[in-house]
Amino acid sequence: MNNLRKYKLVASLSMMFVSSFAFAQGNGNMMDQPQAGGSEVGGVTGKWQPSLVTDGAFDRTPHVNRYVAWSMPREADVMYSKRVWREIDVRQKQNVPFRYQGDDYTGGGMFIEIILDAVKKGRVKAYSTVDDRFSLSMSKDQIFEMLKGKTDTIQVEDPETGNITYKTVNSEFNPDAVTRYRLKEDVFFDRNLGRMVVRIIGIAPLKDLYNEDGSYRATTPMFWVYYPELRKELVNFEVFNPENDINRMTWDEYFENRYFSSYVVKSSNPFDVFIKDMGLQGTDALYEGARMNEELFNKEHDMWVY
Repeated sequence: MNNLRKYKLVASLSMMFVSSFAFAQGNGNMMDQPQAGGSEVGGVTGKWQPSLVTDGAFDRTPHVNRYVAWSMPREADVMYSKRVWREIDVRQKQNVPFRYQGDDYTGGGMFIEIILDAVKKGRVKAYSTVDDRFSLSMSKDQIFEMLKGKTDTIQVEDPETGNITYKTVNSEFNPDAVTRYRLKEDVFFDRNLGRMVVRIIGIAPLKDLYNEDGSYRATTPMFWVYYPELRKELVNFEVFNPENDINRMTWDEYFENRYFSSYVVKSSNPFDVFIKDMGLQGTDALYEGARMNEELFNKEHDMWVY
């Protein structure tokens, strides 16, 4: 009987020790754990700073996200292929995550700032827009020159002498000027999978240009980014979910699952022209893009029926 009591006492003390150790590990090291999302690679803007305390009502575990590499099918297994170009308009309601200002899980910046941060730090290479074949890479100096805002001259008064001097300054890059993104994609039918597969090849931010009087002038692509290379960066940043703060996904998952809204602006053709260059504007161009998109859908259907 005494041996049984001793055994129960030792077992109770052991459980108390293990519980205390687990509690100390779970709380004492809470602030030392790496945060989820973009904070693992640092904020993408200088405005974002990580919290110095536990900012939340519950203990959030680090989100370790990894992307799944694509399987490259053989050319012999591809029965049909079509190259298309799409545009994502961030002003559409479904594309609101592109305009979210950022937090500690999204990297502290908008989507364009995530791309620019990766390009500036040399983790992703930017390519010139002379073509969309990634044939000419851009240097960091060219990128910084492109990001320079409007040049202005301001007066600077010396507080001691009162002399007035003039200084030339450049305004900061405005991320809100990027209103669209152009995607270059390959759509192909993989007979091993028995379905159409869409692979994004490149992404180009489109920036709005304005005249001196503030009127809209044009929209131009800034640079091209090779998407398979960009995926390694997008997996570190999470997309804001307006419906549920705890249920998020990475930008890589967002693109791979096609949660964005887009429209076709070009498909491979003998003259290599966009829909707008065919004399179609406005709703007519949208209808033509929808027709091209429906052709791809019907092609997959025909592969099964006939």
